[in-house]
Amino acid sequence: MIDRATVDKILDAARIVDVVGEFVTLRKSGVNYKGLCPFHDDRNPSFMVSPAKNICHCFVCGKGGTPAGFLMEHEQITYPEALRWLARKYNIEIVEKELTDEERQAQSERDSMFIVNEWAKDWFHQILKNDPDGIAIGKQYFRSRGIRDDIIERFQLGYAPQRRDALCTEATSKGYQKEFLVKTGLCIENERGIYDRYSGRAIFPWLNVSGKVVAFGGRVLDSRTKGVAQKYVNSPDSDIYHKERELYGIYQAKKAIVKEDRVFMVEGYTDVIAMHQAGIENVVANSGTALSIHQIHLLHRFTSNITLLYDGDEAGIHAAMRGTDMLLAEGMNIKVLLLPDGDDPDSFARKHSSEELKKFIDENQTDFITFKTRLTVQNTDDPVKRSEAIGGIVQSISVIPDQILRSTYITDLARRIGMKEQTLIAELNKKVGNNQQAQQPHHHTEGREADTLAADKSIYSPPSQGGAGGGSLLPSQGGAGGGSLLPSQGGAGGGSVGLVGPVAGSTIELLLLREIVRHGEEIIFDNVETDDGGTISLSVAQYIDYDLSQDGLQLSQPLYQQILSEAAAHSGEPGFKAETYFCSHPDPQVSQLATKLDIDRHQLGGRFVPKPQEDGLQQLIVNLVMTFRFNIVSARVKELERQMRSPDTSIEQQIQLLKEHKETKEIRDMLANRLGRELIV
Repeated sequence: MIDRATVDKILDAARIVDVVGEFVTLRKSGVNYKGLCPFHDDRNPSFMVSPAKNICHCFVCGKGGTPAGFLMEHEQITYPEALRWLARKYNIEIVEKELTDEERQAQSERDSMFIVNEWAKDWFHQILKNDPDGIAIGKQYFRSRGIRDDIIERFQLGYAPQRRDALCTEATSKGYQKEFLVKTGLCIENERGIYDRYSGRAIFPWLNVSGKVVAFGGRVLDSRTKGVAQKYVNSPDSDIYHKERELYGIYQAKKAIVKEDRVFMVEGYTDVIAMHQAGIENVVANSGTALSIHQIHLLHRFTSNITLLYDGDEAGIHAAMRGTDMLLAEGMNIKVLLLPDGDDPDSFARKHSSEELKKFIDENQTDFITFKTRLTVQNTDDPVKRSEAIGGIVQSISVIPDQILRSTYITDLARRIGMKEQTLIAELNKKVGNNQQAQQPHHHTEGREADTLAADKSIYSPPSQGGAGGGSLLPSQGGAGGGSLLPSQGGAGGGSVGLVGPVAGSTIELLLLREIVRHGEEIIFDNVETDDGGTISLSVAQYIDYDLSQDGLQLSQPLYQQILSEAAAHSGEPGFKAETYFCSHPDPQVSQLATKLDIDRHQLGGRFVPKPQEDGLQQLIVNLVMTFRFNIVSARVKELERQMRSPDTSIEQQIQLLKEHKETKEIRDMLANRLGRELIV
């Protein structure tokens, strides 16, 4: 592990112009540099590099970051790998953090397992290329599948000799310990001794996203498949391999996934390989297992768009259905393509040219909701089955985090099945509410549908009541918005802030995040008295975090909430500067967003965004938080009005809705009144 002092030294030495200049031709543009963006098909230079801020940013695709962040995105490497790249460039010696005996032993064992796997991969590959049996049996198998030599090299395919102790004998003769042969799963040990797991099989190495060999898949050759229970044998879980966290082909596909902004998901090894051979490289396989949340997060690092590409039989349809709600819930945009019955991606790709395959995919892939509607609703006349199918589709729509996309799908579904949209919306709201109840309590988010929002007056108490929501640091100064730290005069800074009206929810969140990144550590409430007679000082991030937490409110995206939480947690640390911390964050999603928020558009040749005056920062933050709350309450008012207009609402429900609407509208009007006095409209 690289120690903190060395990391700081590397980050201080790294110059963005030097690093980007390794990959992009840059030209001087005022005090900055510009060039063609390496992350999209850029014809007019839109990639700006700022030496002063030591960051880069594309104003078209939005990608960029610090030197480390740029390398992580461009080279598809991890944060530690980016640091090592920079250390080599600037001749900085890497000083590893001193590990405990337990850490050192665990690290040593993991390193040993990677070393053994790397040796085994090379050994299997050399057997395939040079051993008589490897050539006659193993290579002939790959030839029969139409796999070219260059693809064999790209995926480092191999062959395991039929002798049951061939690998074990060779490995131990080279000095590799039996302990790690067993721990990696290359060999099996029982009361009869130790023997090879993959003997007589074609070998498919699994490389993780960094290119390290974590596992193997072994396939029985065609002549031996009759009566064999397991056609494929895969490595067991180990300290370096967990099947629910890995995807076959991710290392070979990651750059193409980023370039195409899409990933194709297939079932097996040969499907991935056949697609590569056909010229489609942005493809991975989960090898017959259900998608896990870890695999989805891994893919989401590279793209939000996924196409499920399976054969058209019952098994293929079942595979297309598995894990789709998880994909939708994680914000992935899903398309589905079932190949003609009798074909899988491997056989279909071998029958068609690259152009024919690409054309077929473009013309036949469809969004998941349309696919599910055609498959389940439109194929039955049974009212009960039809109702169940519609409920299943609405459930899938309910997990989609993007409210606009949910609404679009509901409208499209109503049109397709000939049902009233209001009926589907009512069902959707029930399911969204059920989803929220199943999640952790108090996970409210801005701008979501009203059933996700609290409308209790205690959450939004008027200033005269001193706030509510419990635990206010300033009960006598309450402020609007449940436990808020807002002073009764709206802040000491004085002067109006140039915001126009109640800003849209997503805009408000980004404005809050911008101030957290730029000024998160700056104190805006100093020496404030608390209930116990003490005093406390609050930074920008701490104030926002505390104020929202009083009512269990969170920002709508996990990434946004992560930035807020980390800024609040680190604000009290000596030397902490939010701008540096987040722009150099090891998570590429965090660093990219922070860079985008931090970028000075005036400095980089774009529209000028004014920096708040020091004495106005407190009032700016207070107003942004209050507007955030205003948007939540406004969304609830609109949703209540929509529900009251619904013909499906009973008299009893109407009475309850009217009462809630009156209370919520009072809260909204109170917040609007305060915002109207403090904002320039």
